[in-house]
Amino acid sequence: MTLRKKLLLVALCTLALPVAGWLYVRQMETLLREGQADALLASARAVARSLVVTGAVLPEDASGWYVQEATSPITVDGYGDDWAPLTPWSQSLGSSSNSRGKLLLAQDSDWLYLYADIRDTRRTRADADDANALAADHLILTLANATGKQRYLLASAAPGPLTARPLDPPVAGFPDPLTAQWQEDGSGYRVELRLPRSLKLRALGVGVYDASAGGDPMAADTRPLLAYSTTLSSELARLAPDEVQARVLAPQGWLLGRSGRLNTAPGTDGQPGWFASIIYRSLLGKRLEDANLWSQDVPRLDTREVVRASVGKPVSVWRSGEERGSVVLAAAVPIGQGGKINGVLLLEQASRTVPLLANRALLGLLLTSFGVLLVAGGILLAFATRLSLRLGRLRNAAERAQLNDGRLDGLFENGRFPMTDAVDEIGDLARSFEKLFELVGSYTDYLRTLASKLSHELNTPLAIVKSSLDNLEHASMAPEAQPYLERARDGVARLGALVRAMSESSRMERSITTAEPEDVDLRDVVRGCADAYRALIGARRLDCVLPDAPLTLHCAPELIAQALDKLFDNALSFTPEQGWLRLTLRPIEGGAQIELANQGALLPEAMQGRLFDTLVSLRDKATPGDVPHLGLGLYVVRLVAERHNGVATAHNLDDGSGVVFALQLHGMARQRLGG
Repeated sequence: MTLRKKLLLVALCTLALPVAGWLYVRQMETLLREGQADALLASARAVARSLVVTGAVLPEDASGWYVQEATSPITVDGYGDDWAPLTPWSQSLGSSSNSRGKLLLAQDSDWLYLYADIRDTRRTRADADDANALAADHLILTLANATGKQRYLLASAAPGPLTARPLDPPVAGFPDPLTAQWQEDGSGYRVELRLPRSLKLRALGVGVYDASAGGDPMAADTRPLLAYSTTLSSELARLAPDEVQARVLAPQGWLLGRSGRLNTAPGTDGQPGWFASIIYRSLLGKRLEDANLWSQDVPRLDTREVVRASVGKPVSVWRSGEERGSVVLAAAVPIGQGGKINGVLLLEQASRTVPLLANRALLGLLLTSFGVLLVAGGILLAFATRLSLRLGRLRNAAERAQLNDGRLDGLFENGRFPMTDAVDEIGDLARSFEKLFELVGSYTDYLRTLASKLSHELNTPLAIVKSSLDNLEHASMAPEAQPYLERARDGVARLGALVRAMSESSRMERSITTAEPEDVDLRDVVRGCADAYRALIGARRLDCVLPDAPLTLHCAPELIAQALDKLFDNALSFTPEQGWLRLTLRPIEGGAQIELANQGALLPEAMQGRLFDTLVSLRDKATPGDVPHLGLGLYVVRLVAERHNGVATAHNLDDGSGVVFALQLHGMARQRLGG
């Protein structure tokens, strides 16, 4: 990863600022909501106490049958089509674990309607007038008001109208007879009837008897009737705070009274847009209940908060508003006295202030944070770019000095390493590099001139030793001393060959720099070298691969031939007696490539990049009688390639059978004649 990318990653740490700000805004929004919730809970407690003190009409027994308001005309025919809008709030007949069916009660201005849907797949039928009617499947209906109560038996042997039979002596004011509609199918039967509102019923009892299950045929579940009260609603409207919707509920959640409506109109501060609403709900207002749980016009609310308030625990909750961008605060408190809970008071208040304030605070924070982030990122990017450029200059200077064998002369202005005048850590690094390359350059210069110095210094003592050995041959010597004389002569010959090799390498370097180029066909140069090498390879095989078309290059042919001689000498020493060599010439873009491949040992991985350096050799030691190797041959090959604006490379063959040395040549520069 580059330095700029790393510094940009460091710049991303400033993202902690908007994150911390977001957490702060969330905390602020939470505290604001908690304050509003506490205030609304206090108002709800005050209203609940006022309802008790003023003696508002609340049912003494809140566990009764709830009578809904009929939303459309109901026809008494025994079918449930007219009851479809009210069906979601049906009431169970029997216990929750052993329900016999469901009961629906509704009223309009004149009538009280009853619809009972009984599940019974095994039927025992009898009319109400039959003597055995109580032993068959039937309903017991109990009606009670201020004057008394009356029980009726509802049974039928076939679908259609039925007449209920009174089970008690006649009581004034109660209907006699009572008519109803009976319908049935394979799943059970349904009973529908209506009663006049003039009865002013206080309680209603319904008993379901299943002949196949047995039980008490006269039992009935009698409960008081609960309904929406306009009187209670008027009292609630007088006590409830402004711009608050108040609802009084039975402990089971049935609606007993209501006042006010939620104010969903946009305020003076405007209405949040869709994007602001999404931001608020996703980043700030995550703890919101679903709005569908708190619908406006439902006869029953059985949410978790109402249930908690019905057992004496005040609770507040925030929910999503039905209008875009609004939230609603609801507070539920119990209504009761002396430890008895008769109902639940639910206050709801719509608010757009909380989302607006939170969104504005978050937006301002995000804009400021991202502005700071952009400025900091820009500064760090500029700093990283400048730092990367300086380090790049330092790297390029080190690579140029490395390619120049560590010498700084002629590479840089005034012969100095770049950025050595800087006062920071990069300047210290540049000065350290300069000192290192000065030491490497002086050491390289010493090694480069060592061969010529040694050859010059060794010539005189070698001449003295050789002349002494020549004189010693003419002197009388014991026969046993003759082998020692021969050994001395052989050593002198080897030292002479070593001195000549060192002198030859020095002259070769000078000749490379002074060689004159000309346009030649490289095919002739390579072919001539191959023909000369065949006389030296013995039993080995040499293949020469040349292109069909002429390959002309502006070069020094004698230098190329000398480089091929060095490569051939090196390849021949590593090729087995029955091995092969292959000399190849091929054109490349802007020049030519000469390859010499040979069968033999592979190149070590660590040496492939250093073979063409000076004083580097793969031979461990010289064999007696061999020409000494100083590690200068491949270095000369490299100099020839660089003189022709090319490179010298070496690598192992893909099949692992040997190695290949290659010269990429692009020609020498043409000299321009002065006018």
